[in-house]
Amino acid sequence: MNGGGLGGLCIGVGGADAVDVMANIPWELKCPQVIGIKLTGKLNGWTSSKDVILKVADILTVKGGTGSIVEYFGPGVDSISCTGMGTICNMGAEIGATTSVFPYNSRMRDYLVSTNRKPIADLADQNRGLLSADPECKYDRIIEIDLDTLEPHVNGPFTPDLAHPISKLGENAKKNGYPLEVKVGLIGSCTNSSYEDMNRSVSLAKQALNHGLKSKSIFTVTPGSEQIRATIERDGQAKVLREFGGIVLANACGPCIGQWDRKDIKKGEKNTIVSSYNRNFTGRNDANPATHAFVTSPELVTALSIAGRLDFNPLTDELTGADGKKFKLEPPTGDELPKDGFDPGHDTYQAPPKAGSETQVQVDPKSDRLQLLSPFDKWDGKDLEDMVILIKIKGKCTTDHISMAGPWLKYRGHLDNISNNMFIGYVVCLFIIVMFLSFQLTILFCYCVVLSTLKITRPIKFVI
Repeated sequence: MNGGGLGGLCIGVGGADAVDVMANIPWELKCPQVIGIKLTGKLNGWTSSKDVILKVADILTVKGGTGSIVEYFGPGVDSISCTGMGTICNMGAEIGATTSVFPYNSRMRDYLVSTNRKPIADLADQNRGLLSADPECKYDRIIEIDLDTLEPHVNGPFTPDLAHPISKLGENAKKNGYPLEVKVGLIGSCTNSSYEDMNRSVSLAKQALNHGLKSKSIFTVTPGSEQIRATIERDGQAKVLREFGGIVLANACGPCIGQWDRKDIKKGEKNTIVSSYNRNFTGRNDANPATHAFVTSPELVTALSIAGRLDFNPLTDELTGADGKKFKLEPPTGDELPKDGFDPGHDTYQAPPKAGSETQVQVDPKSDRLQLLSPFDKWDGKDLEDMVILIKIKGKCTTDHISMAGPWLKYRGHLDNISNNMFIGYVVCLFIIVMFLSFQLTILFCYCVVLSTLKITRPIKFVI
C-alpha cells in the first residue's frame, strides 16, 4: 500500500474477508508480527528508494513478510522522499507483508502541501506521536540496511526476490544464460512514476542526447496518474523522453498485467526486458513465458536501455558517443516535487446517474467478456457437507499462482470466465510435470523395444 509512504497503516481487505462478510461470519484477524527495517546512512548517487525494497525482497523473499507488518525506522528514513517511501511500501506486497509503514516526517509534509493538502499536514504535525513508533518499542525481527553502502539492484528474472547487485548482474546473467540484449525498458507504473522518478530518468536521457545517443532498447513511459502525465508534459520531461526515443503511454496497468500488445518479438522467443514495476513472474508483462523480466529503479532501466545490454554497469562502464568519444553517465538527479505545483490534468470523471436504480445495463447475451450477474439462491440454512477440496497450497504461493496476469484479464467482467483462470499457474506446472514424466516413460519404452529387437541380454545402465 502506497499509504505507508504517508505514515498510514493501510491494510487491504482480501477476497476471503469479503466472503466472511457476505456470509455474516465473524471477522477474525490474526494479530501480525512486526518486522523492523532499520535504515542508517542516506541515499546517494545511483542508489534509489527502489533499491531498498529490492534488498529487503532479497533478504525476506516473496513469502518472508507473510503475517507481518514491515515498519521502517532509523536516521536513514529522512533521506528518502515521500514518493520514494510510497515506492517501498507499494512493493511490500511482493514480500507478502500485511502492510508497510514509515513514520511521519517533513518529507511527507512537503508532499501533502504540494498536493494541496496543507490542513492534513498541519493535523499530522499536531499528532506526530501517533504517527511514529513508540519509544523503546519491540520488533519481532530487525533487519539493518546501510544506505551509504547499499548498491543498486536488479531483481529477476521470473521472481522479484532474485537479487543481483549491479556489480554482479553481468556476471550472473552470463553464468545463468540470461539474454544480454535488453529488448525493452519500461518505466512508470503505480510503483515508480513519481515526478522525482521521471526527473531522475530524464537527467540520464539528457546526458545520452548530449552525446548524440538515444535509447537502444524500445523505451516506454507509463505515468502513474493523470496528474503526473500532465505535469511532466507542462514541465518538459515528456518532450525529452520522446526525443530520447521513448513512447509516453496513457496511465494504465496494461504492460504490468499481461495486457501489453507487444509487437517486437514472437510468442515463445527468449528475450530480456527491464522495468521499474513490482512483479516479474513468468508471463506477467507480455504473456510470453520466455520473457526474462527484471525489476529495478527507473534510473537503472534508463541506463540499461541506453546501453541496450544487461551486462552494462553505469557506475563503472563507459559508453561511446556519436562522435566516437567515450563517456560515463553521471549519477541521476532531479527535483522531488514540481516548483510550480502539480498540474491536475484533464478531469475525465463521469458521475453516475442520480436515479441509478432505473438505469438498465445492456450486455450482448453472447458476450464472453461481460456478464450480468444474477442473485445467488437464498441459503437454505443448512451447512454444506462433503465438499470437494480442489487444491491445498503450501509454501511459495502468490496471487500470480492463483490468478495469473495475462490476456484472460479481459474477462474480469465475466465471473465464469475469470474463474476458469483460477490456479492456472499450478495447472501449468502440473502439465509440465506430467509431460516430463511421459517423455521419460517414452524413452524407457523405446529403450526396452531396442533391447528386445537387438536381443541384448547384457544389462545396460539407464538413468531417468
